[in-house]
Amino acid sequence: GVMVNSGPFNGLPSDEGNRKVCEHLSELGKGGEGVNYRMHDWLISRQRYWGTPIPIVYCDNCGEVPVPEDQLPVLLPPMDDFQPDESGRSPLARLPEFVNTSCPECEGPAQRETDTMGGFACSSWYFLRFTSPHYNEGPFEPGAMRYWMPVDLYVGGAEHAVLHLLYSRFWTMFLADYGIVPFREPYAKLLNQGQLLAPDGQRMSKSRGNVITPDDMVDEYGADALRVYILFMAPFAQDIQWSAQGIHGSRRFLNRLWRLYRDTYESSRIEYGEDPELVRHLHKTIRKVSDRIDGMRFNTMVSALMEFVNLLVERHNTGSWRTAAYHKALDTLLILLAPLIPHMAEELWSITGHKGSVHEQGWPDWDEALTHDDVIQIAIQVNGKLREVIEVSDGAYQAEVQEAALQQASVQKYIEGENISNIYYVPGKVLNIVTK
Repeated sequence: GVMVNSGPFNGLPSDEGNRKVCEHLSELGKGGEGVNYRMHDWLISRQRYWGTPIPIVYCDNCGEVPVPEDQLPVLLPPMDDFQPDESGRSPLARLPEFVNTSCPECEGPAQRETDTMGGFACSSWYFLRFTSPHYNEGPFEPGAMRYWMPVDLYVGGAEHAVLHLLYSRFWTMFLADYGIVPFREPYAKLLNQGQLLAPDGQRMSKSRGNVITPDDMVDEYGADALRVYILFMAPFAQDIQWSAQGIHGSRRFLNRLWRLYRDTYESSRIEYGEDPELVRHLHKTIRKVSDRIDGMRFNTMVSALMEFVNLLVERHNTGSWRTAAYHKALDTLLILLAPLIPHMAEELWSITGHKGSVHEQGWPDWDEALTHDDVIQIAIQVNGKLREVIEVSDGAYQAEVQEAALQQASVQKYIEGENISNIYYVPGKVLNIVTK
């Protein structure tokens, strides 16, 4: 807005006016610019059973007394009925054997705190405990904490950003201030997954009656089909709407895969023929799957595996599959499939005669030289618009790509009579010619 009734500051935009007022007050020695933070206490107590007991006892003589360290942790006592009542107190208040205790200082009669801590009091530091869950000399073993922490990658929903993530950062900074941990940020990288929306396009909610229950889908289609569908349906961070048609497609893919191994595995075991093109495709697939898992690009990881399965099926259909390379590809494919369809991959690994678990096998290596095509396609743009696609040898230098592009009639007509001000080249992908 615009300042009014403000004397010499009338007519100034509010942001500029605020700054001028602060400068004026500073010159008069009566004030200046500053920031006020309004911090509120964090109330972590809850009147419910399933939280962590607060280790405080109340003594008529000594007041509030912390439970001594050698008596920690205070454990939840078993309860058959832990529903809240109308008293407004925690269910623990109904257990005299828990409530009544002795004062750690004067040893007189005292009562335990019956409120429990909210879940965030534990989730603010649980990742530190995970580094040494059986350590009994403190909250965590220092060497294990330094080895594992901070967390390399935190994956969660965006709804955690204000609560768990914020609180755990506060907690970690507090521990860092006291020298208990050697870092101030608990997570090196954050990645939020997208939401799976209901068929009606809204967020799934019991109140809306639009929830798709995973157990029901597993019972009808199988856990692996559900995994394939969820990973394939969209990029990891994108919201997506549930569709039953998609899971049907995942089921068909798994059926096709099963038939492939049923029809070809044993018959290809004794073959010795070569197939250099298939070997090249296999190494490309290993690299694609590896890179896409590392980059959390699971939908394109699934598509790369589907493309390779289609290639094997096509070779079988055309009778060009009786080679040692084909059999090797089937073995390697099971290891690549294991993160995607763990149950079916394990079953196929077993019935094809392998020992141990598919999930205990080393990840396949690839030959970098075999992952490159002899000829690749380069998009040629003029001022950002696609005008031609040319083929060049893989690894061609910019000068070679540029020369070939300028010889294309479809490019020449857009640069004829124009001055070329710059040429930008993204190796292996696109060359953009910019004219004045």
